[in-house]
Amino acid sequence: MSDDERETKPFKFVTAGFDARFPHQNQTKHCWQNYVDYYKCINAKGEDFAPCKQFYLAYRSLCPNSWLERWDTQRENGNFPAKLDS
Repeated sequence: MSDDERETKPFKFVTAGFDARFPHQNQTKHCWQNYVDYYKCINAKGEDFAPCKQFYLAYRSLCPNSWLERWDTQRENGNFPAKLDS
């Protein structure tokens, strides 16, 4: 198959939008807050509550995987440094 015969499909790259609470380039706090907000949201409203998905998409876009793995482990072990009940 030649390069001319290949069909290319559009790719939609989605990142977190602007958040006025975090106006600077360093997005560490933005990452953290979206992670915490997501788990607070699903704990309060359930995983099927659609608005929680926005927090999920934002933190998955902003946070390094190594941070997410560490935070998930901390949540599972009960020593996560933020209160996620509500």
